[in-house]
Amino acid sequence: MFKTLPILASLLLAPFQLLSAQHDFTEIDVKAKLAAVAYSNADVIKSALENQSQVLVHQSTIEENQVSYFLTEYNGVQTIVIRGTANEANVMVDLDLELKPDTQLNIKLHQGFASGARAILNEVKPYLKADQPVHLTGHSLGGAIAVVLGMYLEKSDFNVTQIITFGQPKVTNVGGADLFTDLPLIRVVTPDDIVPLVPPISPLQIRDLDIYWHMGVGVILDGNGKYSEVSGVKSALRATKFTSSVPGQKNINAHMMTEYIRLIEQLKISAQEIPYETGISLFGLSIN
Repeated sequence: MFKTLPILASLLLAPFQLLSAQHDFTEIDVKAKLAAVAYSNADVIKSALENQSQVLVHQSTIEENQVSYFLTEYNGVQTIVIRGTANEANVMVDLDLELKPDTQLNIKLHQGFASGARAILNEVKPYLKADQPVHLTGHSLGGAIAVVLGMYLEKSDFNVTQIITFGQPKVTNVGGADLFTDLPLIRVVTPDDIVPLVPPISPLQIRDLDIYWHMGVGVILDGNGKYSEVSGVKSALRATKFTSSVPGQKNINAHMMTEYIRLIEQLKISAQEIPYETGISLFGLSIN
């Protein structure tokens, strides 16, 4: 138990430096629309990028695992956009929960996400410019792969300056999150989207380092131009409220990119941050 305390303390305290930053919801909206268009065919993607004055550098669907992505360039920034699962209803249960060691990063990872990220890394590296910053984005499965790919790119000395994901499931454990606390990750979620919350966690499980754990800052789209932020233990404990719930149509709708874009559009007009309260006590202390 005591061996876990230093890592948990760092995960609790380090992210608060990020929470004071004001979010650019116009930029988040751009990435949301890129993540949404990734579900379209090649012609629609090309047309959408042209409308945004972006240059399509490369596009591919990897046959081995059907991971689809494209690389675009705009104003000296390279952005890798990764498509999520094609079946929104099945994504909630289509998660391999086993964590396995990754020799490249020296952490434990969800191997499905890691496999997809490695496949993209090997294919996209020849198209990337080492002297330009790299952004990554994706929805659901695409967001999870984007996070792992960001780790691999950092390890390969590329300048990863932004990762924005939408409805992204967890990819690593507490130890892995601790090693990548500097990853420039913003996880955008809706309150009823269950995908970022699985697998659920109980307060007692925090004693065990080998559990899934989110990195970065979570931005919760609360609706009506309001949002809240979570990180560390607060982010993990959001899942406890869903442990006795049965996923339904409300959760599926909350996971759709159309809902994400609708709520982000409100925040572009007027954004008010409100505190997030877990209503949970941990080891006798309130997490709020």
